[in-house]
Amino acid sequence: MKIQTFTLKGTKVEDTNLPKEFGVKTNPSLLAQAIHVYEERSHIGLRKTKTRSEVLRTTKKVYKQKGTGGARHGSRRAPIFVGGGVALGPRPVRRILNLPNDIKNKSKFMTFALKAEDKEVVFVSGISKLGKTKVAMQLLKSLEKATSAKRFTFVLSETSKEATKALRNLANASYVFYKDANALDIFRGGMIVIDKDIFGEEKKVSKESKIKKEK
Repeated sequence: MKIQTFTLKGTKVEDTNLPKEFGVKTNPSLLAQAIHVYEERSHIGLRKTKTRSEVLRTTKKVYKQKGTGGARHGSRRAPIFVGGGVALGPRPVRRILNLPNDIKNKSKFMTFALKAEDKEVVFVSGISKLGKTKVAMQLLKSLEKATSAKRFTFVLSETSKEATKALRNLANASYVFYKDANALDIFRGGMIVIDKDIFGEEKKVSKESKIKKEK
């Protein structure tokens, strides 16, 4: 699969073939599971309501037990009264779900593959040289014209840390480093702009791992 490729100035160059690891066969159930876990982990999980024992109100009995013709009541802290405690409200329970590393990687590549099929992935070379917001805005305008997208997520290599200073000031763009990106970041990222330097880093990592195994 060929992907549109641009320079840092927004000039379109020859299309680039998508690497083999990105061409994973999609598994909807696995992808849904991964996205569910990442969504759940993005919630703080500290919502809480006060019970009748925690509400700051008087503990005095509303009126006497008998002889009023009304129902029997205790204090105004009871859930039946406005301003009283909540009977069965949420409690601060934090459940942390985890995924095995192989599912993390598979779901990540699956999401890239889905985005590529929908033509929501482009490559940009030279992002590591991006240092000014003005240049980033010009690049974004060129990508908007070429792709008709309104929201962008830049997937950066480790060599492009300086580019974050220019990208963080753009309203319709966000960024994430490739090693930290997950299926949810990519799935909800709009148009994915991949730093071409990522593929050079991947080759270095694979060579280093082979050398370590041989030792």
